[in-house]
Amino acid sequence: MKHWKLRKVGHHLPETRGLCLSEEQIVRTILKRPTIGPGNRIMDMITGPYKLVRRCEVTAILILYGLPRLQTGSILAHEMMHAYLRLKGYRSLSPQVEEGICQVLSHLWLESEIIAGASGNTASSSASSSSSSAAPTSSKKGAKTEFEKKLGAFIKNQIETDSSVEYGDGFRAGIQAVEQYGLRSTLDHMRLTGSFPY
Repeated sequence: MKHWKLRKVGHHLPETRGLCLSEEQIVRTILKRPTIGPGNRIMDMITGPYKLVRRCEVTAILILYGLPRLQTGSILAHEMMHAYLRLKGYRSLSPQVEEGICQVLSHLWLESEIIAGASGNTASSSASSSSSSAAPTSSKKGAKTEFEKKLGAFIKNQIETDSSVEYGDGFRAGIQAVEQYGLRSTLDHMRLTGSFPY
């Protein structure tokens, strides 16, 4: 039996902008030995799910086409974290912890892009002042447009102020742990306990 796990990004909005697809195979296993009753009938047998462990459970990452670069990147960072957690064997994380750490990665990626744009902006503005035909452009290494700077700040603010338990509260607990203990230590603690360090 195949179960597809879908992960949504979108701060509990009705539209889905990104998905991390993973595959799980679940078989039934006997949890309590049966007793044999009258007429050789099996009685009192209890079964439960048993998840088969596979080497690679991530089958695809899907992102809505046509979104602005910063929004696409932040969604991709979020979904890549879901993939990392699956591939590295992080099992049984609550939605709040899993979505929270994924939002942390999305937020960290946005911060790095905003900082990179701010530092690249100085060199670019002095170069463009010598050429009147140079228009501000957005590229990986070039200056960010004013629109892109504002969009990045807006997306970051959406993550920071999200009111949902999974995405918002999860992000706030996750970013506090990462700022205090670092990303690697936070992930190690999550693997051992299933929760953020406090």
